[in-house]
Amino acid sequence: MADQDRARPLDRSSPLPLWAQLYEDLVRRLEAHAFGRAFPGEHQLADEYDVSRHTVREALRRLRQAGILESGRGRRSDVRTARIEQPLGALYSLFGEVQARGMSQRSEVLARGARRDAAVADRLSVDADTEFVYLERLRYADEQPLALDRTWLLASLARPLLDADLTATGVYAELAKLGGVRITGGQERIHAVVPTSDQRRLLGLGRGVALLAIDRIGSVNGEPAEWRETLVRADRFSIVAKWAPHAAYQMAVADGSPLGSAPTKSAG
Repeated sequence: MADQDRARPLDRSSPLPLWAQLYEDLVRRLEAHAFGRAFPGEHQLADEYDVSRHTVREALRRLRQAGILESGRGRRSDVRTARIEQPLGALYSLFGEVQARGMSQRSEVLARGARRDAAVADRLSVDADTEFVYLERLRYADEQPLALDRTWLLASLARPLLDADLTATGVYAELAKLGGVRITGGQERIHAVVPTSDQRRLLGLGRGVALLAIDRIGSVNGEPAEWRETLVRADRFSIVAKWAPHAAYQMAVADGSPLGSAPTKSAG
């Protein structure tokens, strides 16, 4: 174990309380990535620092208050994972955002093929017999499951994706490289959902963690070309918006109508 990873002795002659010294040393070790995701339990920390469990509990309570640790009743504390952020009002790439944050990313293709789906065709206002390229992927960030992604793209535009290696690249990037097609706009509907048991297993979700469903219609030169449903872990994902004093943004308040209908209300 490197020196920066080791526990430093606490100074019992210091006016700084032991729990505060422990807090500072745990922060130092966390910044040095000494623990990974396997943060030690109360007994281990009490033995390592030669302090009471009361002292350890107070330091851990302060770490949770600071948002550095997360825990729930009946389970040990874990290092809080950094959230991925999606900006409102921009063509957004989960692949690009993960990379921009210096995190490793990869995708596991769970299903792929050419298929027809009347419900998807209806969403995109195309003929019911239209053929799509269907992709189902499990997305990872720093080797931790992040999202389940199901994508339908018009086969007339996306057929090259049937043979593409999507392990370490984004669908939009491959679509542009292999087919010369670029998604240029669209709209999304974002809402919370309760995960199924299969989704919970695939994404490694703990109890009480919900999913955010991001339903997207992507277009090419104003014409619908993609329907996508992304189920992303709500404990690893945030939605953000920016505004200026003289350029307020609007947020549509959904009324339960299908994506593609006009918003019923807005707030500036």
